[in-house]
Amino acid sequence: MSFNVIGYFIGEGFRNVLKNKKSTVACLGVMCATMLMFGLFFSIGENITSMMKSLESSQGMQVFVINSATDADVQKVGEALKAIDGVNKVTFVSKEDAYNDMKNKLGNNGDLMSGLDPSIFAASYMVTLTNLNMNTSVQDSINKLDNIKKITSNNDTINKLANIGRWINIITLIMLIILIAISIFIISNTIKLTVHARRKEISIMKYVGATNGFIRAPFMVEGIIIGLLSGLISILLVAGGYTLIADKIAASGMSVTMNINVLGFSALVNQIILVYIILGVGIGIIGSSMSMRKYLDV
Repeated sequence: MSFNVIGYFIGEGFRNVLKNKKSTVACLGVMCATMLMFGLFFSIGENITSMMKSLESSQGMQVFVINSATDADVQKVGEALKAIDGVNKVTFVSKEDAYNDMKNKLGNNGDLMSGLDPSIFAASYMVTLTNLNMNTSVQDSINKLDNIKKITSNNDTINKLANIGRWINIITLIMLIILIAISIFIISNTIKLTVHARRKEISIMKYVGATNGFIRAPFMVEGIIIGLLSGLISILLVAGGYTLIADKIAASGMSVTMNINVLGFSALVNQIILVYIILGVGIGIIGSSMSMRKYLDV
């Protein structure tokens, strides 16, 4: 395909966009809404995922060994814990460590521990996970081991975070599908108006031997241009809004108080841009193809 033909397709696409200003603005509005909605839920989902990964490296459970277990039994428990699927790190906490930890927690009242022997405490293992969603399955596996006294874990916090992350992903997907369908409908009808206005020209082109692909191409370019413009506008709006909110959270001190680490927009921008390009080009092509069916007898 020559550069002249490509230039013709691009030129006609831009001409169609500028000629139908009201319809183009309507398309841009709907597609921007689609992309902004995606950007919103994607940003929330990524931050929750980041928080969960942070918890995965620090949160987990403490597995206590029965007091009557021998040193060999305690060692076997540690080896068994490391072999469980979903376990990231296993750290041994001796009876002496537990004694000293309790003494430190008592602070000025640490002298109360002076009459006690470390042997009254149980040896334990601090277990962190590779994935918080495996919290329940890991606990079930641990409970099947010998010489286990009890397991302490922040199950509620872990399960709530996991559930929130799942629901955010589900809502994002549902909203994206609905808004994509609306965008395709709007774009196809907008381009259909252009096609209808040029139906005689299209008929003449067909009579002189123009292929369906040649006739369809400028309208597909029009759809792609609208999609890419929507992506550009949306990325600017998402970047500005996200940065503003992230700065507000950082300035308020919530990130320190609640131990929330808000991701910088630079950590999200590449993925958002990629999705916006795919959405813009994909919706543009599908919408324009649908609008041409009647006139090309496809």
